Amino acid sequence: MTSTSAETRPFRPADLGTLVVMAWSGEAPDGDMPYLLAYTLGDGQSGPEGSTAAVTDLLTSLGLSIGEKVVDGAAHPSLPVTLLVEAGQAVVTMPQLNAQCPAPPEWLAAVGERGFAYLLFATRPWPEARPGTPVEPEALAAFAGDTETLISAAHVLLPARSLRS
Repeated sequence: MTSTSAETRPFRPADLGTLVVMAWSGEAPDGDMPYLLAYTLGDGQSGPEGSTAAVTDLLTSLGLSIGEKVVDGAAHPSLPVTLLVEAGQAVVTMPQLNAQCPAPPEWLAAVGERGFAYLLFATRPWPEARPGTPVEPEALAAFAGDTETLISAAHVLLPARSLRS
């Protein structure tokens, strides 16, 4: 019997390095699509390779596949990844960690129309896109649309939830 790295060592959020989530919307045939991109800067204790391994371990432990298959969170209510949209923020929560980001008005409108966002959780680090530093649309398109990024990421349609009064 062989063991995987996820079986031999517990997941530690610090192994990911800095986890970043970014919200944007893009044109789709049926209107604007709200996207979320989650990625690590690759600055974990074991460097970029360790961050990639940690993200891969995290995603597989959550039952998400790596590749181009899209998981529909609405069809999997027990999916341990959730999206809360509140006060202009998008908050992605999963066991042991959460990440939030400000959501632009066009993203909020698109998620309000659709009721979900398309999460692309990259295993590939993107150290150039640091929190607080503006990202040019061309750089975002080059990273998020790159074949290497797409085939090594988890793809999830996350139902959007909000706090109820």
